[in-house]
Amino acid sequence: MLKHRSKIRVRYADTDQMKYVYYAKYFEYFEQGRSDLLREIGVPYPEIESHGYHIPVIEAYAKYRKSAAYDELIEIETTVPEIPVARFRIDYKVWRDGDPEPLVEGYTVHSFLAASTGKPTRAPAFLVQGMEEAMKASSEGR
Repeated sequence: MLKHRSKIRVRYADTDQMKYVYYAKYFEYFEQGRSDLLREIGVPYPEIESHGYHIPVIEAYAKYRKSAAYDELIEIETTVPEIPVARFRIDYKVWRDGDPEPLVEGYTVHSFLAASTGKPTRAPAFLVQGMEEAMKASSEGR
């Protein structure tokens, strides 16, 4: 299992008229967590794309429990439970700094496409290897 935590301060532009985070913004927060996780394991999105792959979202879900407000510090916990094959799921929890209960929980499911053809393909070997190495390092306590 891979896990990463990202911190974000809620911008005024992220809020609705009631000064709470607009519900769709949480999917942007999920994207930030996902990008940060991939960067941390050494396989950022630009590298994936430079090898001729796209990783579109094919399913997204969020369960809203509480709201975050303008200027609050939130943390996005991003988890990849298993090594991808043809598609993979990423889980997210959004926490308010200091709050023991998550504000939002959700997931995204991604497939792999060959950029040149737009056709589905298996996970690229370099991404699988990067995830395996990161999972091994995590289990060894590094």
